[in-house]
Amino acid sequence: MAVEPGKIRNVAVVGHRGTGKTSLVEGLLFQAGATNRLGTVESGSTVSDWDEDEQRRQMSLSASVCHVEWQGRKINLIDTPGDAGFQGDAIAALRVVEGALFCLSAVMGVEVQTSRHWARAEEADLSRVVYVNMLDRERADFFRVLDAMREQLSDKCVAVHIPIGAEHELTGIVDLLHMQAYMDPGGQRETGATEIPGDMQAQVDEYREKLLDAVVETDEGLMERYLDGQELGAEEVAKALKDAVTRGEVFPVACGVASKNLGTMALLDLLVEGVPSPARKGAPIAVDGDGTAAFIFKTIADPFAGRINVFRVLNGTLKADASVVNARAHSKERVGQLLDLQGKEHSQVSELGEGDIGAVAKLKETQTGDLLLDAEREVELPQIGFPEPVMSFAVTPKSKGDEEKMAAGLRRLGEEDPTIQMRRDPQTGEQLLSGLSQMHVEVAVERLKNRFNVEVDLHQPRVPYLETIRKEARAQGRYKKQTGGRGQFGDCVIRLEPLDSHQGYEFVDKIVGGVIPQSFRPAVDKGIQEAMQHGELAGAPVQGVRVVLVDGSYHTVDSSEMAFKIAGSMAFKSAYEQAGPVLLEPIMELEVTTPDESVGAVNGDLNSRRGRLQGMEPRGGMTTIKAEVPMAEILTYSQALTSMTGGRGDYHMHFLRYEEVPSHIAQKVIEETKKEKEEVKA
Repeated sequence: MAVEPGKIRNVAVVGHRGTGKTSLVEGLLFQAGATNRLGTVESGSTVSDWDEDEQRRQMSLSASVCHVEWQGRKINLIDTPGDAGFQGDAIAALRVVEGALFCLSAVMGVEVQTSRHWARAEEADLSRVVYVNMLDRERADFFRVLDAMREQLSDKCVAVHIPIGAEHELTGIVDLLHMQAYMDPGGQRETGATEIPGDMQAQVDEYREKLLDAVVETDEGLMERYLDGQELGAEEVAKALKDAVTRGEVFPVACGVASKNLGTMALLDLLVEGVPSPARKGAPIAVDGDGTAAFIFKTIADPFAGRINVFRVLNGTLKADASVVNARAHSKERVGQLLDLQGKEHSQVSELGEGDIGAVAKLKETQTGDLLLDAEREVELPQIGFPEPVMSFAVTPKSKGDEEKMAAGLRRLGEEDPTIQMRRDPQTGEQLLSGLSQMHVEVAVERLKNRFNVEVDLHQPRVPYLETIRKEARAQGRYKKQTGGRGQFGDCVIRLEPLDSHQGYEFVDKIVGGVIPQSFRPAVDKGIQEAMQHGELAGAPVQGVRVVLVDGSYHTVDSSEMAFKIAGSMAFKSAYEQAGPVLLEPIMELEVTTPDESVGAVNGDLNSRRGRLQGMEPRGGMTTIKAEVPMAEILTYSQALTSMTGGRGDYHMHFLRYEEVPSHIAQKVIEETKKEKEEVKA
């Protein structure tokens, strides 16, 4: 039987890398009895980090779905990666849940990905619960982090738990809602609450009052009684808090030490009470019609089981062995076995009801972002909103003949992670593998080897330079070849003119009379366009040119399309040399987010990369820097930013325009190109 929508809680566990999200999910599974031991990231024994790459790197690389039963509710937990290079899965997870559980480090506080995911959760109108982890670490400070959250995320963040002790002297937490304490269980299951230590009464009263102030502000009836000095019961405060969290009017902040299982019992209660059910909130993605609809938000490329699609049921009930329609491909798919996920373990179920999360294997055409319907109908396809790749590498197989296997493997990995893309650069001819960071691309290469037995080499990609002209020039192209029998003759005169913005190509026919017959003029155009594929400076394509065909001559017997094509090419090359040819480079718009203390270093580095600063925007300890930088200068920017910011910096970029390369740099590029050509000839 399907679980009732009112008894489901869907929660994405999000946060910056290294905050202990996977350990927290492991603690919740252990506390709820879904597992019989508390696994650790260090030993590779957690339920959600089951992939070999994840265990080796000791970090989450893709989202993992788990579930627990608590207080008669099914809580679906999606453990998401915290590294910016793997944020695609976190973005997708936030599209299919009602609640987000933010995990923060008690040492580091609010970090780049915390803020980014908070903004996405805000946009999606998700209920948010926060867990401040690692309270036992050196320099851990719950109250400093709470203040930072109220300043940088929302002033609606309010503590529902506070720690007992600090750093290595931490012994437990106080639940301010129910006015009870939970002591450190030392990695065992929490068995229940105990009395609050007497010496904490003043601090507990202070933060209990702050909690009550925040809650009663959202409920007029409680507000009146509170102001009259009446005692409010724990149950009615809890109900008011639940309603306020559901409406996004309060964001409760819990705390603990996930690796010791401290705080998980109170947190499970908070998720059940604070995160709204699908029945209460409604589907996060609206689909027209009353029939069954399921949205695919993740794909797992398994070399043995094939493609596994993970979905959220938006409407109706999806049953095993059902026939469905893929709304994007307009094709029919046969649903075989339905799977309930617990990390890499799958249990078969006969059906999954509205609001639930599950998986299905071996669908033929279905991929991430697709919508499965019970019948063909016109619907608007939802968009996940994946970020565009920011880093590309040229990729070649180590073994000759592995090109097909490489392409097929990377295609499968692209199905699993749409932020990994492979394309051929038409200008340089290279196969480019693109991702959100260097590590992102390197992990794709490792998976290609481990899963599909294909080894590849990565190289820095070539910069797609262009060439253009700065002034007008005129030249003649005359091709005459006489051998035995019929000869070849073509003759044309052209004028080159620069086009604004260095873009495009125009061919203007200004022939008067019939000095070149109409039938031969397109051949001149074709010859010019072929010559423009490889400019004379660095062999780059030529852009931003208008070619005016002004004169010429022909021979009634010897002229041909081939002859005029060659003549057009000759005329262009001759005119191009006189037209002030210059090299153009792609300029990227770069947006860097960095801790305030690293702003000076980042700006100095961007200046050294010929970057032009466009503006800065400080926000709660972090600063966003916008700049325009030549692509050639930021091919290896990821490593530099990591070094300057201690791994806390982040960036994204997109193509802006082409600009002329400074002459001293252009000369180096031209010389390197000539050297490469000579080496190829040798």
